Amino acid sequence: MDFLLTRIDHLGRSATRNILYTLRVLLMVYTSVRATILDHAQGFRTIVRVLAAQIYFTGWQALPLISTLALATGGILILQGMGNLNMLGWTQMIGNFMVVVLVREAGPLLTALVVIARSGTAVASEIGNMRANREIDALESMGINPLSFIVFPRVIGGVISVLCLAFYFIAIGLLGGFFLTKFLHNMTLSFYVDSLTSAFSKDDVLIFLLKNGFSGMIIFVVCCYQGLSVKKSPHEVPQATTDAVVKSIIYVTVFNLAVTAFVYLGQLKKIGVI
Repeated sequence: MDFLLTRIDHLGRSATRNILYTLRVLLMVYTSVRATILDHAQGFRTIVRVLAAQIYFTGWQALPLISTLALATGGILILQGMGNLNMLGWTQMIGNFMVVVLVREAGPLLTALVVIARSGTAVASEIGNMRANREIDALESMGINPLSFIVFPRVIGGVISVLCLAFYFIAIGLLGGFFLTKFLHNMTLSFYVDSLTSAFSKDDVLIFLLKNGFSGMIIFVVCCYQGLSVKKSPHEVPQATTDAVVKSIIYVTVFNLAVTAFVYLGQLKKIGVI
């Protein structure tokens, strides 16, 4: 009984900490947007330059890794699908299978994990080192708001990059799946495209924008916040970077799971199952 009460108390404290953490992060987002609109000490061109640099690093330089991962994912899904669904008429189900597994689930989640591993760690460590080296204090002494100069362009650039990378991941994954299917089953491109287009719906566009847009925001907001949480010592930077990666993975995974559950519960409600 004592163990149960202790466990409940621990879960309650953990939930309170998570709620407070979320509120602090949301306050940082609001403050950064407000500072960008109202403060003009850093100049609009400077913000655009930082945003472009973030898109270049997060999006463009990640293309080789995303391409390799997308081709492998598309090929693996095709092999697994053929191995398990041949008895159910695999060629007729290929479009629905690839849309559900690759477009809705694997694409957004794997893209987010790649961005966390590459760019999330870089952003958290960069901002943490700026804090430890007093560079942020120097910006404030010049009248430049660090949130508008550091946080806002990185978050916006990160969201744009994640959306573009996820679209590219899905396109390359579907293309890799077609080449493997054509090699194994001699399937025509027209049949493959028709199967995919008949499986797509407007819900897939909404899911794509929702998952990838908010995943990009979660990653870069959390990483910026963890970087800014560094006090004065450079020894805090690795710990802040690790916390940024762990929290980003947890929040992105939970958010993707929540969106998936909400969508499929809605579909079950439409057909009268629940």
